[in-house]
Amino acid sequence: MTIQRIAVIGAGAWGAALADVVVRAGRTATIWDRDGDLLASMRTTRMNSRLPGLEIDWRIDVKMRLEEAVADVDAVLLVVPAQALRDAARRLGPLVPAGMPVITAAKGIERGTGRFMTEVLTELAPQVEPAILSGPSFAADVAKGVPTAITLAAREETIAAQLCAAIGSATFRPYHSTDIRGVEIGGAAKNVLAIATGIVAGRGLGPSAAAALITRG
Repeated sequence: MTIQRIAVIGAGAWGAALADVVVRAGRTATIWDRDGDLLASMRTTRMNSRLPGLEIDWRIDVKMRLEEAVADVDAVLLVVPAQALRDAARRLGPLVPAGMPVITAAKGIERGTGRFMTEVLTELAPQVEPAILSGPSFAADVAKGVPTAITLAAREETIAAQLCAAIGSATFRPYHSTDIRGVEIGGAAKNVLAIATGIVAGRGLGPSAAAALITRG
């Protein structure tokens, strides 16, 4: 599998940061979002209001139509909030061919159904090769090129490794895995632990209490 051209669906802070990751890795990136005003602004100013003060790499090709963004790509990064993923997958499904890797980057579980992100994706686009990207990361840090490590899981180890190689760089290190469900659970649960760790810090309980919480978590 050759992965050179990657579409990023979702131009929020995390989507814009991951588009930067793609071009830094030497790949070609297109980006699309349902917010047309945001896209128009990105095209003309190379700025994103959701990443204030950070310029979007000029090599990212901002597309105004979803069909244009995913045309002739080798993989898709689906970077929308967890509760918006169903609608995005519904729109994306008819546009991507069988076997194409689609990497979800939402950290959460769908309300009401209790489904994980790759389950929602394969329900609406069963022909794709699902993958999940998750881990401890902040969009602004990634956009700035601050060193970050993250996990990318797919059903087949070879595919996961190829996807990691496609987006990895000196400052963005994805580790590959086949444990899709474990990565999805970890991504959802770590947000709860992050809040709890903030409470420990706010109450001045000290590093030992924070370490205990992280270890047990």
